[in-house]
Amino acid sequence: MKLNLRLKGVFTGLLLALLAAPAWTAEKFITLSSTTSTQNSGLFDYLLPKFTAKTGIEVRVIAVGTGQALKLGEQGDADVLLVHDRAGEEKFIRDGHGVERLEVMYNDFVIIGPRSDPAGVRGMKDAVEAFRAIARKQSTFISRGDDSGTHREELRLWGEAGVDVRAASGKWYKDIGGGMSAALNTAAGLEAYTLSDRATWATFKNRGNLELLAEGDPRLFNQYALILVNPGRHPHVKKAEGQRFIDWMLSPEGQQVIGAYVVGGQTLFHPNARAK
Repeated sequence: MKLNLRLKGVFTGLLLALLAAPAWTAEKFITLSSTTSTQNSGLFDYLLPKFTAKTGIEVRVIAVGTGQALKLGEQGDADVLLVHDRAGEEKFIRDGHGVERLEVMYNDFVIIGPRSDPAGVRGMKDAVEAFRAIARKQSTFISRGDDSGTHREELRLWGEAGVDVRAASGKWYKDIGGGMSAALNTAAGLEAYTLSDRATWATFKNRGNLELLAEGDPRLFNQYALILVNPGRHPHVKKAEGQRFIDWMLSPEGQQVIGAYVVGGQTLFHPNARAK
């Protein structure tokens, strides 16, 4: 009888431990709100398992445009942001939604278009002049139209070019309200121009007659930054785990991992964290 009671106690303890395990495991994760470019490029599939293996912290990614990622941070629906619109990020910090903006890596934007290149932008080093040429010819241009970092950069270039794309919307200027892959697929189908981040273009397969036509303008520099969502405003934010992820990404180890991600012989993201 005593043996049976003892065994019953052991089994009960094991059952309670098994039931408790998922709850403990569930606490060992952070929510990262990031861009479609980091997700679609395959960077996270390469990088995040290395962080999890080292720390035991799972990273659950919400991949959206930068504008939406910042809104998720404002609402406290993410622990960490990895985004690429400096003006939006600095406003996010000023408004008290984030702790600190920390630069982590960069690549660049490129102008994609049909092989026939009706606007004649091939080889241009001036992105604004390339946009003016597209507008002059009224060549079809596909805009993401999703308030992403890429969309915000595109609108800045149109502004510098002096082109009112709102007046052209629905004509030669097509606003799709979608991600980068959707924009590239639409451009391929319509043999149109678009602005892409280099990483998504490098990993995009359905190119059709699309080619990389213009690159190299310093205006096309594309900086990514990490931000811990303010736990003072949202107490449920996982401050310790989120900061551990940020610290790892900025560390020599994390920077080496970022720089080692190569597709087709091309480094898609260049680490540039500043030493503290």
